[in-house]
Amino acid sequence: MRKEGRFWERLPRAVAGALCALSLSVGVPVTAGTMLTASPAMAQGKTLRFAFQGTLNALDPYSLNETFTLGMLGNVYEGLTRRDKDLNVIPGLAESWEMLDPLHWRFHLRKGVKFANGDPFTADDVIFSADRVRSDGSDLKTRIPADSEWKKVDDNTVDVILKSPNPILFAEWDTFYIMDKEWCEKVGAVKVVSAKDTNPGPSAYEANGTGPFEIVSHQPGVKTVFKRNPDYWGKIESNLDEVDFTPIASDSTRVAALLSGDVDLIEPVPVQDIKRVRDDPNTDALTGPELRVVFLNFNQMRDELPTSNIKGKNPFKDPNVRKAFYQAIDIEAIDKRIMRGLATPVPLLIAPQLYSAPDLKRWPYDPAAAKKLLTDAGYPDGFTVGMDCPNDRYVNDAQICQAVVSMLAKIGVTINLNAQPKAKFFAKVLAPGGYDTDFSMLGWTPSSFDSWNVFTSLATCRDASGKGGPFNLGGYCNKKVDELAAKILVETDKAKRDDMIHQAYRILLDDTSHIPLHQQSLSWGKRKNVEITQRSDDQVLFYWASIK
Repeated sequence: MRKEGRFWERLPRAVAGALCALSLSVGVPVTAGTMLTASPAMAQGKTLRFAFQGTLNALDPYSLNETFTLGMLGNVYEGLTRRDKDLNVIPGLAESWEMLDPLHWRFHLRKGVKFANGDPFTADDVIFSADRVRSDGSDLKTRIPADSEWKKVDDNTVDVILKSPNPILFAEWDTFYIMDKEWCEKVGAVKVVSAKDTNPGPSAYEANGTGPFEIVSHQPGVKTVFKRNPDYWGKIESNLDEVDFTPIASDSTRVAALLSGDVDLIEPVPVQDIKRVRDDPNTDALTGPELRVVFLNFNQMRDELPTSNIKGKNPFKDPNVRKAFYQAIDIEAIDKRIMRGLATPVPLLIAPQLYSAPDLKRWPYDPAAAKKLLTDAGYPDGFTVGMDCPNDRYVNDAQICQAVVSMLAKIGVTINLNAQPKAKFFAKVLAPGGYDTDFSMLGWTPSSFDSWNVFTSLATCRDASGKGGPFNLGGYCNKKVDELAAKILVETDKAKRDDMIHQAYRILLDDTSHIPLHQQSLSWGKRKNVEITQRSDDQVLFYWASIK
């Protein structure tokens, strides 16, 4: 069981695990890793009742690149790689791999693995999944290079041919889940379920993975039941036979359910209730820094903001306006009053455990300076603009957005806040919704735990069709950042790579490309008879949970 504070000790190993590909020698196979082992003392037959503030919607593993959804589906589906309790990359459905030359990788697949329906796992499933994850509607297209070629050597071997070197190729593959080609074709699930699909098809309601659990029933927004997979290829550190997941949006109701014993595990515990949960003799709270940064986006692409009273131009194209918004937000007040000290203000779009530099600092809170910047930009009386926020995705997300609204009002900016459940929020602001937002909140954990993921996902130029940074909601664009991101991906010299990373972050900071707010804190509540591993990537993995 992970205790408070242990994350700080483990994070350096996590970073090393994410970048382990940088130290590979050509032709040397990677085989080291750990199996999920079962303790003989653990008796089976236990049911875990889990409640989260948001819903689990479509079960298609490529529908939504969101930590909660990917974590839930990670109990059912598996990638070619996985991550251990310390977030190091270890073998998954690929038992080993090797780099034959900088453009040629070979993956040796685990033999004897079956999907939950009994279909054998083969190279055909890997190649099918590689094509499917890059297809229209997929929210995980960045998991593998778009121009890579996937070739079947035999049923248990797959080659990946690249157009340019990629030393961190597989660092994100623990959440690039492999699907059953035969099953997808049989049930009509070849097409990825998009967030905008009104008739999503079977992969929205059914799942068929190789993982330690199966989903036996799914009512989106109501209840999802997971059962232990009796034919799982490995062993697991869990005595659970079943997990019943129920979304509970209300903070007070969720905490009350934990304290009364109606549920065994909740996420999150509202920061104001952590002491209450810890003081109860039957419950405990697990807290610690998460590798997620919460930040705000500006729409910088449109010539006119649809939600603004300013017509004929877009105020957010002016870096002085963006900086004015930044300096009007009192991050210390947010973290003291709303987050109760369980968040860390950050200057960059990445957690400081993954990257930091002493000269890259937050712009200071200064309402007077912010007001002057607005006046100099031609908006002495401010302006009106809409803001999109989730109200059930991040810790106290709606309260944070409400605080931002109040702070910006002090410099003359009127914000029309649209806070809604994450399903509606993501459907609106992400690619399927046409990036329909002018000012918005987002949280990001780089799936590779590397800065390149931050740049390519959040800050590379995006054209009108959506090509480019897929989660660059505001369409920020600086060609120099794009050039640096391309070089960072292929650079194997650590000193040169770090220098380019520093250059890119300096540009983002000077441009006020976004407004980084804080590194969020994990906050899980559990009954004291529950043992579970809490990783700093915030994935709730049942195969590391047991009930005493």
